[in-house]
Amino acid sequence: MEVVVIEEKVIYGISVRTKNADEINPQTAKIGSLWQKFDSQVDVNYEGGERVYSVYSNYESDMNGSFDVLAGYDGLGDEKLKKLVIKTGKYLVFKEEASAATDIARVEAVIKTWGSVWEYFLDENSEYKRAYTKDFEFYKDATHIEIYIAIN
Repeated sequence: MEVVVIEEKVIYGISVRTKNADEINPQTAKIGSLWQKFDSQVDVNYEGGERVYSVYSNYESDMNGSFDVLAGYDGLGDEKLKKLVIKTGKYLVFKEEASAATDIARVEAVIKTWGSVWEYFLDENSEYKRAYTKDFEFYKDATHIEIYIAIN
């Protein structure tokens, strides 16, 4: 993991409100269906350089409270999509590579990476503290995933 400063980014997509406790239960989970909706409704021009993001924002409290998730991309967007601005800030980056370029392998890599995020920030002696402003997953390509956590 490394600390980076990210310049402002504008992401367009579709969002839901959820919490981690709901995402553990397939009956109440919303993020999977959010991505299915995004994939079926939004055309991402990967060859033209557009990339996909999952942005976490509007935190109620901490990792236990509700938050918004936006499945989106850094393209031009349109009036049907929600516009979200990630402001310039300092982030701690966690990186993972999926074992294959499949949806299942990517989901497994994301879950593993979030496990590393939670483990790091649950340590009272961790050097950095979460800001709980906007965090995001960046899908660099078919197998490389990076999770950016806003820090104070």
